[in-house]
Amino acid sequence: MPFSSLPPLIASALAEQGYAEPTPVQAAVLAAEAHNRDLLVSAQTGSGKTVAFGVAMAERILEAETEGFGRSPLALVIAPTRELALQVSRELMWLFAKSGLRITTCVGGMDAVKERRALNHGTQIVVGTPGRLRDHLERGALDLASLRYVVLDEADEMLDMGFRDDLEEILEATPNERRTLLFSATMPRPIVALAKRYQRDALRISTVGESSGHGDIDYQAVAVSPADIENAVINLVRFHEAETAILFCATRDNVRHLHASLIERGFAAVALSGEHSQNERNNALQALRDGRARICVATDVAARGIDIPSLSLVVHVEVPRDAEVLQHRSGRTGRAGRKGTAVLVVPYPRRRRVEGMLRDARVSATWVPVPSSDAIRERDRERMLEDLAQPVEASDADRAMAERILETMQPIDVALALVVARKKGVPEPEDLIEASAPEAGARPERRTGFDDVVWFRMDIGRRQNADPRWILPLLCRRGHITRNEIGAIRIAANETYFQVPKNVEAKFRAALKRTAIPGAEDESGITIEHSPEPPKDRPGPSRDNAGQAPRGPRGPNAPSGPRGPMRKGPPRRRD
Repeated sequence: MPFSSLPPLIASALAEQGYAEPTPVQAAVLAAEAHNRDLLVSAQTGSGKTVAFGVAMAERILEAETEGFGRSPLALVIAPTRELALQVSRELMWLFAKSGLRITTCVGGMDAVKERRALNHGTQIVVGTPGRLRDHLERGALDLASLRYVVLDEADEMLDMGFRDDLEEILEATPNERRTLLFSATMPRPIVALAKRYQRDALRISTVGESSGHGDIDYQAVAVSPADIENAVINLVRFHEAETAILFCATRDNVRHLHASLIERGFAAVALSGEHSQNERNNALQALRDGRARICVATDVAARGIDIPSLSLVVHVEVPRDAEVLQHRSGRTGRAGRKGTAVLVVPYPRRRRVEGMLRDARVSATWVPVPSSDAIRERDRERMLEDLAQPVEASDADRAMAERILETMQPIDVALALVVARKKGVPEPEDLIEASAPEAGARPERRTGFDDVVWFRMDIGRRQNADPRWILPLLCRRGHITRNEIGAIRIAANETYFQVPKNVEAKFRAALKRTAIPGAEDESGITIEHSPEPPKDRPGPSRDNAGQAPRGPRGPNAPSGPRGPMRKGPPRRRD
């Protein structure tokens, strides 16, 4: 069913927006077999879903025009987040602009009194988030008696976010003769169960390819040392130089830390997480759209509904928890036929888990090394030459100024000034630990010996119940390195010596300084310092370079370490 078969007002609005032919999901909902039926649609983010359900319900809604628009809404669209609801509302506004329909948006963070006033004045389409819609329903401000359509957009995400009770209460209040259109990027069991309960004879539509999660996204994965994740992210951003990029973190604390690091290095970046107000979120998104910022650091939930045409790079700074989250995150790019790149930053110990997740998502990712400093600088040179080779439109005054410059300066000096000006303000790439950049597709192996090492000492030993089994994780937490980056451990009576590869010494020292609290009663109070000489051979527990600690009985009364039990998890950053 081409767009020309739609009501003239809708077809005209689509033509003005440049829509010539329907996308696959739009064509599917307009097909003859989908007419007047409930729909269960699986389509990737950015495939034109909003226009799809807009045109699917346009004919029946516009039939009410002959009767005169009533006060009660005819269609209800439910979305998981404020950003997505606002985006859907904007799309429907231009689609129905010529019809005179009134569209009201009801989302958390906005003025609820103004929303209730708009509902009382009468509206034909309501777009909102589950919690706010339920609130208006319970207060009597939202009348669903005349409803003809209910649309659940990104239904899988709404269930993941805990909105099941809200959705069920809203759906129970809708008329039985309504049509229910359920859109979801993935179809887990809870979505199928929801569809069976609230849909009748639903037509199953899927425009997601069976061979891959997103056909327009180039998936890459890089294996790195856990201590090198932040530097790897910096180099990825510098290497790709995307017009707009989004970096996904798991928690708001990690968003805050990475955002601060980017700003400190000179990147134009904004942050989105649950701790930001709606005004802050709006300002951040506007900065991305108008080019004042090029990088967004965000949590999964905060990034829902972001639709920025120039977004071409997604970096999974922290590994997604499952295949569905991977697809949702990556779907921010590669939208509506545009190409995009999604890169997973994978700590060495988690590579096998990530490979399994990629198989579950039916995604084929290329394992590549983290871009090195030399590779980034070479890429910068190539980009500069490409930019300078582009034709330039100049006025007579500009040309006269250029000629004057050449009269007063040598060409080489002009070129040098241009190179320096182009490099000004561009953040420098980071030098990575050598082991964090293996050959593409190679799997890092544990080393059985260190060729170039540095010795460090701790002010605890056998008399303080020192044991390799808790010394190893302690050093990893304090020094932000992995077990594979700790060599031999020698435990003496009152002190312990251990090896660290020379190439991680500087980072190890810096991390120790940040995590030390002199005099503290927990592990942060343990003194760890460089030892100018290797230890003398002394009897006592030790750990060899292969990473094997001696095993022994550990009963309930066995000591957990000096000065009480050691803290679990990484220490809080104090820098």
